[in-house]
Amino acid sequence: MAAEDYGAKDLSVLEGLDAVRKRPGMYIGTTDSQGLMHCLWEIIDNSVDEALAGFCDDIVVTLHTDGSITVADNGRGIPVDKEPKTGLSGVEVVLTKLHAGAKFGNSSYNAVGGLHGVGSSVVNALSSRLDVEVDRGGKTYHMAFHQGHPGVYEDADAANPSPDSPFKRSRKNSPTELEVIGKVSPKTTGTRIRYWADPEIFNKTAQFSYEQLVDRVRQTSFLVPGLKITVVDESIAETGDMAVDEMREVDAPSVVESTDGQDFSTPVAHVPSAQPRTHARIEEFLHTGGVKDFVDFLSTGEPVSDIWRIQGEGTYEEETQAVGANGELHAQMVKRTCGVDIALRWVNGYDTVMRSFVNIIETPGGGMHVDGLMNSITKQVRKTVEANARKLKVNLKDSNTRIERDDIMAGLVAVVTVRIAEPQFQGQTKDVLGTAQVKPIVTRMSDKQFGEMISGSKRGYKDQSGRVLEKIVGEMHARIQSRKAKEVTRRKNALESASMPAKLSDCQPGNDDVAELFIVEGDSALGTAKAARNAGFQALLPIRGKILNVQKASITQMLSNKECAAIIQVVGAGSGQSFDIEQSRYHKIIMMTDADVDGAHIRILLLTLFYRYMRPLIEHGYVYAAVPPLHRIALAGSHKGEYIYTYSDDELAGKLADLEAKRITYNDDIQRYKGLGEMDADQLADTTMDPRTRMLRRIRMEDAEQASKIFDLLMGDDVPPRKAFIVDNADDFDRSKIDT
Repeated sequence: MAAEDYGAKDLSVLEGLDAVRKRPGMYIGTTDSQGLMHCLWEIIDNSVDEALAGFCDDIVVTLHTDGSITVADNGRGIPVDKEPKTGLSGVEVVLTKLHAGAKFGNSSYNAVGGLHGVGSSVVNALSSRLDVEVDRGGKTYHMAFHQGHPGVYEDADAANPSPDSPFKRSRKNSPTELEVIGKVSPKTTGTRIRYWADPEIFNKTAQFSYEQLVDRVRQTSFLVPGLKITVVDESIAETGDMAVDEMREVDAPSVVESTDGQDFSTPVAHVPSAQPRTHARIEEFLHTGGVKDFVDFLSTGEPVSDIWRIQGEGTYEEETQAVGANGELHAQMVKRTCGVDIALRWVNGYDTVMRSFVNIIETPGGGMHVDGLMNSITKQVRKTVEANARKLKVNLKDSNTRIERDDIMAGLVAVVTVRIAEPQFQGQTKDVLGTAQVKPIVTRMSDKQFGEMISGSKRGYKDQSGRVLEKIVGEMHARIQSRKAKEVTRRKNALESASMPAKLSDCQPGNDDVAELFIVEGDSALGTAKAARNAGFQALLPIRGKILNVQKASITQMLSNKECAAIIQVVGAGSGQSFDIEQSRYHKIIMMTDADVDGAHIRILLLTLFYRYMRPLIEHGYVYAAVPPLHRIALAGSHKGEYIYTYSDDELAGKLADLEAKRITYNDDIQRYKGLGEMDADQLADTTMDPRTRMLRRIRMEDAEQASKIFDLLMGDDVPPRKAFIVDNADDFDRSKIDT
């Protein structure tokens, strides 16, 4: 096109929701699975905003078999009267006009999750069909839309609406009358939106995630105490006392989450039935404890303290743009209220779980509310440690013994929430809260309330604060010790080995990329291993018996244990949060223990140490278990001088049967090893240490959360769950899956 031919006629104007369909990524990010879920969050969040405003306490999300989704609430219902400026009903304004809603006038909503006023209208634009029903004033109103445009569907079966039904679009720029389809009690209010995501918009690979829905719903139920959210999945059949239709008419058996995060069935009402019937999967989420329940749900490991709560309100002034009577914007100073609700506890271990929210919006990047809390906690902990330095064995004259934020964060589980009107965020993704006035409010509130708890001046907190301070000081000592260990243990020349434990038989320097550390059970095995190893790249560290179970011990107890401290020092990469995998002196850490029950116990104790304090070793595949044999078969006859090793009684029986079938003779005196020390050097090298002939088992961790739960179950202090686990799984025991 020539430049002189370019004019206004070449410009195109997209009106209403057409712009959303043209550029959906601007509104929902992507048109894949993430965008599909985003649409659902927009509709759910509108209902949650009604709950935050105090007008809704029940939300039901239904996943239909045809792929559509219904979100129903018992809030006030979308307004059905005429909006003066457009002459359209409130329902049509909300669902067809961008940046329209009650969240701009500072009157109906004081703390909301959605601020832009585009959620419902965007979902409408990106749906092949959307139906809305509103209960208000004793009537039920209905309106339908096709790709964002209002009109009327002619469904062959009213009970089974379809986006493929014939559709008559309303005349352009003409208001669509709301259809009255029923009567309700004057006190009954609420909104129900059912929509079908448009396949013309979303990728074929876009998939709905039930797990994401449940996680988000559970999270919301924690953040809005007293709000019941029910998820009904009609595509999953379960056996029970009621059919789906019957369940909708009465309170159904539901799955309720307890405060400790465990699910349990609670029969609320039953319809008598001679035969079990199939009904939809239903999960119900209701928490009255708020963020306290949330912290309890997020906590793994042995608790060091109870859940501490910081709550209150503060006010601040802010300049904002207000909407005038004629729709114009003007600046004005307004007084805001900031509600603060924080729950936190410390657990054994060094992982930090910090979740922060503004209203119901998660802020993964933190922001002013998190900064205010951490500044206060750090200040109050340092103050209390200094006041109790002698009791905590802290040398204040040493400039290195200063509590750092990382020491406090180790093992901390916290949920930080604030509720404010019109929050400001850094960036479009709402990851970081930027409202600066929130920080001093949270700091002042935390200074007073947390200060009383950590100092023990608040009744009932003295013992807890003592345990927390001991843990934090232990983390500080571990960090300092780790730094010193890095300075003196990084092997650059042979002289550095002198700083290692005397019992370490180190390998030659210069082979860092292939260096192996064998942790050997007992001195007798050490003597054989010294003769069997390749001293060029294989190091040996003996341990005496069973090391400390660090799952049950504090970090101070762990550091005081000679065996644990020696292992951390020899590996040379630190411990806890300061662990640096790049500083590890060995690329293989091999647990070489006897092939018996005691050997298996020592291995699991070592694994507990690695998992709790040197987890990157497992994550990077540095940890292995040696697999020593149990038996040695000496062949006879023409095969004299040859040996076969077996690793279990079943394998021995099978191998002997195989030899007899092949008519290969062997000595009847089959050697059974009771321990590594019974092998001579050649046997130990061939079976366990020589990379050319040995067999190792690499320890892997595919799911960190599941691994943490397993360690808590098998190695923690709580005996009844461990006993129940053993009993429940006894019948499924598979000996081939264990390394004994």
